[in-house]
Amino acid sequence: MTTAAGPAAAQTAAPAATARVTAQERQERYEIGQMERVLEGAVEHGVTVTRDRMQALAQLPADLLVSDNAHARGFRLEGYGVFFDVIVPSFETTWTWSLRTLDQNDLGLDSALRTLQTHIKTSGDPDLEQALKRLELQVNPGALGRLSATTVTGARTVTGSAASTGGAAPGGTDDPIMANPNEAYRTEVVQALKDAMLAHSSALRIGPLEWLTIAAKGNDDRPRLAPADTDARTCIVRLSGSDLADFLAGKISREEVLDRIKVRVF
Repeated sequence: MTTAAGPAAAQTAAPAATARVTAQERQERYEIGQMERVLEGAVEHGVTVTRDRMQALAQLPADLLVSDNAHARGFRLEGYGVFFDVIVPSFETTWTWSLRTLDQNDLGLDSALRTLQTHIKTSGDPDLEQALKRLELQVNPGALGRLSATTVTGARTVTGSAASTGGAAPGGTDDPIMANPNEAYRTEVVQALKDAMLAHSSALRIGPLEWLTIAAKGNDDRPRLAPADTDARTCIVRLSGSDLADFLAGKISREEVLDRIKVRVF
């Protein structure tokens, strides 16, 4: 009876161990899935901040400032840690390209708008003035700004487009986003990803010798008429498990751990 009990107990223990492993893997997949959603939300926050700045300065219709949603996929790599691949809505192929296209189309538009503006000022018709304002919003908010120094417009100025010259924001306040919108966008997204790493990664249980890594790259999809060559690059954001553990334990400050997050762009 005793001899037979040994193999029977072993057979009972094996399914129990398998069940525990399966439950652990399921929990890990759940935690990674939660982090995927957090990172997608972080990227979309960076998109929103940049979009609002651009819209306030350039006065572009909102539908020109909308791109694809962010997508994140996470993987636990044995002996390395946790890696997330994040697809970021492309700034270059939606907003900057839209600004450049509008600039190129202004060649014949200025003359027509000057004619309309002269006629409207002469007539004094308030309905025509409202129609011109609607035209400004629908066609090109910057074009009318170049017609008169007294016209209140968005980001564009009399000397040309702020997208290419780095013009001033309304009220005379310079915003570097107009000089280099891609870099401003990248900065907002990377900062949002860093904040997400620090605030929501504790459940991932990154070991002290492991890494939490995020590879963020712009979406490769482009409008059909957009240039084939883009400035899309990959940002690698990495934090060691030991630094993360020290931060979560209160041993180092938020400023210190932010300094220790490694960011590489290529």
